[in-house]
Amino acid sequence: MQGSANLNVMIKAARKAGRSLVKDFGEVENLQVSSKGPGDFVSRADRKAEEIIREELTEARPNYGWLAEESEPVEGKDPTRRWIVDPLDGTTNFLHGMPHWAVSIALEHKGEVTSAVVYDPVKDELFWAEKGTGAWLDGRVRLRVSGRTSMIETVHATGLPFAGNKYLPAALRDLGRILPVCAGVRRWGAASLDLAYVAAGRYDGYWERGLKPWDIAAGILLVREAGGFCEPIREGQTLLEDGHVVAGSSAIFEKFAKIIRTSD
Repeated sequence: MQGSANLNVMIKAARKAGRSLVKDFGEVENLQVSSKGPGDFVSRADRKAEEIIREELTEARPNYGWLAEESEPVEGKDPTRRWIVDPLDGTTNFLHGMPHWAVSIALEHKGEVTSAVVYDPVKDELFWAEKGTGAWLDGRVRLRVSGRTSMIETVHATGLPFAGNKYLPAALRDLGRILPVCAGVRRWGAASLDLAYVAAGRYDGYWERGLKPWDIAAGILLVREAGGFCEPIREGQTLLEDGHVVAGSSAIFEKFAKIIRTSD
């Protein structure tokens, strides 16, 4: 499956940043790390990856806007389009030598994500989607959400808040409701990959609160183009602005979302 010109630019940028990150991942103990706050770290590798992506995308599309984790937002000359980028989703995993992290790039047009790339350089898995053309793994395998219909057989993913995060009580309530009725919950620490795994049918559902646009923009489109649902936890919220997300396969979404929304 071939993507658009924009998607090809995104894939090229993600792979180039991924190669840089893999090199630094091999030297993780020597990285210079500075703390941005409790449980939130940024590394030299993270900043370098963002610079690579920005150079590639800006050279190809100089008029587009920019929103990313490690830099100030930029409104482009074309106000209808912007890149939404997380150069290293799963920074804590990266810094601890755990091989589960990703590069996430989304293109937003008139407030809607239209192209998405999530690249896992360690496993060399490239998830991508474009609106109306489906979601794909490496351009060869069409992604489909899980078909499991019984909640007791399902496995879900989430992010657990750290330290004094205000969403910790809600997360604990969620676990108290979901664990007794499913086959398990995983916390792997990279929202973009959690959503990509829902799209691939590896997880049946995913939920989390307090996320940023760059955490979930690409993953939202992956899930929807793979036949799943991705919605705000509360009615009246918007996914990218509020960052409270519940996603799942079409077969179990209503049951799953009801459990999460009951604890909110």
